[in-house]
Amino acid sequence: MTSIVRKTSISPRNTWIKFDNNGHSSLLDVDKYELMRQVRVDARDLRILDPILAYPSAILGREEVIVLNLEHIKAIITAKEVFLLDPTDEDVVPVVRELQRRLFIIDTNQGDDQNNTSLEVEVDEDDESPFEIRALEIFLEAICSFLDARVADLEMDTYPTLDELTTMISGQNLDKIRKLKSKITRLTARVQKVREEIEHLMDDDEDMADLYLSRKLVSALSPISDSGASSPTTKSKSVATYLRDENDVDEIEMLLEAYYMQIDGTLDRLYTLRGYIDDTEDYMNIQIDNHRNQLIQVL
Repeated sequence: MTSIVRKTSISPRNTWIKFDNNGHSSLLDVDKYELMRQVRVDARDLRILDPILAYPSAILGREEVIVLNLEHIKAIITAKEVFLLDPTDEDVVPVVRELQRRLFIIDTNQGDDQNNTSLEVEVDEDDESPFEIRALEIFLEAICSFLDARVADLEMDTYPTLDELTTMISGQNLDKIRKLKSKITRLTARVQKVREEIEHLMDDDEDMADLYLSRKLVSALSPISDSGASSPTTKSKSVATYLRDENDVDEIEMLLEAYYMQIDGTLDRLYTLRGYIDDTEDYMNIQIDNHRNQLIQVL
């Protein structure tokens, strides 16, 4: 009797890179169960990040994590750590470098202040954004720049081919245009999905509030109210500050708006490119009809 091996959709082990909020990074070669033990993430959300299943782009705010599936960027963000899948991939390597360069803030004035409680969140004097929001911004910037670069590559291939096609109609040029149209259609769908995810978050204040993991962590760790909170230290936000700002989503809304505008501009360039192809095809059809009419008159 022949045994049947059932292939599972989830990869048995994947390589992740983990960054903590102190600037330390480490490589992890773990399966999904080990990762779930380290991070409180549901299996259904972890499945979205599986490269074998090829889920569309998604940004999910959960109770303790943000799950990001943005093209090649597959990450889990907590209030203190970032987990990024497949850090050696050629498209992911630049993202890893940006995380190393920009995510971590070194406080050179800590001195003897080593007894901060777990309810105080270290921030920079100039940038008081929580750790998870700074990580999210890096990922949004990376995916928007990546897609914009793909559009630029298509423009460099398409416009010269169309110009050549207007001067000489040939089977080779027509085949190039057909392939370029297919690429534009596929890329347009990818860009639209990223834009839709950002727009979906912007449309719901609760969804945007869910991205503030630090606030939820502070609220869960302390019952202190605004009136009973102790005064904040120079380099930290107190519990009261986080609780008072619980419903304030202006910062993340402005962040999402900026990248929505960028990805919307990228989509407009794709529409313009497709429109230029359609106009060229209309011009070609007019030229072909003219030649046909001239031939009929001669005959």
